[in-house]
Amino acid sequence: MNAVGIDVSKGKSTVAVIQPFGVVIAEPFDVSHTESDLNKLVQLIKSLSGETKVVMEYTGAYYEPIANALHNQGIFVSVVNPLLIDDYGTNRVRKVKTDKKDSLKIASFAIDKWLDLREYIPANDIRKTLKILNRQYVQYNKILVMQKNNLISLLDSCFPNANTLFTSPRRESDGHEKWVDFVLKFPHIHSISKLSLSAFKVKYQSWCRKNNYNYSDKKVADIHSYCKTQISVLPMTDSVIKIITEAAVMLNSTLETLCTFRDEMNRLSSTLPEYNAVMGIYGVGKVLCSQLIAEIGYVRKLNNSKSLVAMAGIDPPPNQSGKVDTKSRSISKRGSPVLRKTLFQIMTIIIQNKPVDDPVYQFLNKKRSEGKPYRVYMIAAAHKFLRIYYARVMQALN
Repeated sequence: MNAVGIDVSKGKSTVAVIQPFGVVIAEPFDVSHTESDLNKLVQLIKSLSGETKVVMEYTGAYYEPIANALHNQGIFVSVVNPLLIDDYGTNRVRKVKTDKKDSLKIASFAIDKWLDLREYIPANDIRKTLKILNRQYVQYNKILVMQKNNLISLLDSCFPNANTLFTSPRRESDGHEKWVDFVLKFPHIHSISKLSLSAFKVKYQSWCRKNNYNYSDKKVADIHSYCKTQISVLPMTDSVIKIITEAAVMLNSTLETLCTFRDEMNRLSSTLPEYNAVMGIYGVGKVLCSQLIAEIGYVRKLNNSKSLVAMAGIDPPPNQSGKVDTKSRSISKRGSPVLRKTLFQIMTIIIQNKPVDDPVYQFLNKKRSEGKPYRVYMIAAAHKFLRIYYARVMQALN
C-alpha cells in the first residue's frame, strides 16, 4: 500500500511516497513536467511493491500533464479539490507551508482516504476545448462591457444617447450592433444636424444598403429631428472623430470575436450526446446550452444531482452547534462562479417569460408567493433546474 502525494506547480511537481503509519519510502523530490522526467517517475511508481495510488490537487491546468502521463500508463490517479487537502489536519500548532511538506501532507491524505479516492478520468478534447472557449467568452464579455461603457461615455459629449436610437438585436452573422455601426458612419451629432433631411436620407439609405440593415423613412426623420434638438459639448474636429471611430472599431472587433466564440461553442457542444436534452430545457438557448455543458462537463462523473448542486456552489451548508441551529444560511459559493452566473441568467429568462407549464417556473412562483426573498427563490429555482438537468442528461447518456 503506497501513497504517492504530488504537490503540483507550474512546470514542476514535488513528489513524496509514504506507506501506512508514516513510513516514508521516498523523501520529497522535484519532477519537471518533461517527457524524460515523467517517464522516470512512472518507472519509480511501477517499481513499488503492492497497490499504489497517486493523489494530487486541482491546480488550474498545471496538474494535467503529470496526471495524464500517469493515467495513460495505467497508474491509479486521483485529483482532489484543494479545499479537502487544506482542511486536512497536520497536528501542528505552527503552520508550515512548503512544497515538500505539502507533498507529504497529500500522501498522508491518500492513506487516510484510501477507499474513498475516485480515479481521475481525463476530459475528452471536445469538452476541454469547450470549457476553455467558454472561459474566453466570459472574459471577452467583460471587455465588451467596458468598451461599450467607454464608447457611450465618449458619445455623451458629442452625440448624446446615440446608443438608444436603435433597438435591433445583435446581428447573427457577425455580432454587430446597429448603433455601433451607425456611429462609425455618423460619429458626431453635427454630421447629421448640419445636413438637410433629404441629404441625410440619401446617406443613411446608402449606409443601410452597404451594411445590410433595414431602411425606414420614419427612422430617418426621427433621427434627423432628434439631432436638431441636441447640443454637443465637443466640436466636430478630426481628433474627436478619430477618438469615436477608434472606440467603435475596437467594440466591433470584440463583438465579432464573441460571435466567433458563440458559433464555435455551439458547434462543439452539438457534437456531444447531451446537447439535444439540454436544449430541450426551457430557458436554454444555444449560448447558455454551450455554457452549461462546458462548466458542468461529463455528468457521469457526479454521484447524484446533489453533487451537481454542490458543484455549482449553491448548496447552503448546515450550521449547528449545541442548541444553536441556524436556519438562515448562505450558499457555500465553493463551486464555479461562471456556472452560478449562467444559472442566474436562465432563471431571469424564466421569470421574464413566465412559462406556466414549466416545472422550474412553477416551483419559483410557489416560493415567491410564499413571500420568500428574491435571492432565496432564485437559488431554490436553480436547485430545481439542476435536478432536472441531471435527470435529463443522465437519461440521454444511457
